[in-house]
Amino acid sequence: MIPRPLLLVGAGGLAREVLAAVRLLPDVWNPVGALDDTAALHGTLIDGVPVLGGLAQLPALLENEHPDAAVVCCVANARRPLSRLNLVSRLGLPDERWATVVHPAAVTSGASLGAGTVLLAGVVITTPLSVGRHVVAMPHVLITHDDEVSDGVTFAGRASLGGGVFVGESAYLGQGALVREGVKIGAGAVVGMGAVVLQDVPAGQTWAGVPARPLRGESA
Repeated sequence: MIPRPLLLVGAGGLAREVLAAVRLLPDVWNPVGALDDTAALHGTLIDGVPVLGGLAQLPALLENEHPDAAVVCCVANARRPLSRLNLVSRLGLPDERWATVVHPAAVTSGASLGAGTVLLAGVVITTPLSVGRHVVAMPHVLITHDDEVSDGVTFAGRASLGGGVFVGESAYLGQGALVREGVKIGAGAVVGMGAVVLQDVPAGQTWAGVPARPLRGESA
């Protein structure tokens, strides 16, 4: 099998995590470069992969140098949970251009994964279900029966969902967050590190603590 060229959008920590995963899949992916709008990174290397320039160069790269390349969006930020889907929309690529990256140590149990989704080492999906587009699950995330994961969701490491949880578009679940079965996490909501979520989190709010409560200035 000839590996498909892969371009990374973003050159930060998540890009390095994705690079580590794809290098364990040498028959599937050949990382050829990264793009980032931070000018200081242009011409540098991230773990041996060149930063080729800003995002404006992507169309030319796909048309000329790497016409067969796939693209993966390596952007995640708890302070800006909408940033990945906003960037995907800005780039305007068709789904077949987006790479779905699954670390060989992830367990998907026949789940359907949307275009551009990234599952890193130790992620476990326990039953067949549907995961949205451009979802990022960092190491050791647990997604269980009857969960619904919308587009653009970010799971930091060891975040866990009980059964029947709904996670809205571009929500961000912090490291070690635990969500009780049947709970709904609204679109664009942020759940803090180590939070224990026992009730629905409204869209756009930030909740933290044990049990999780809205941060000051936000009403439940």
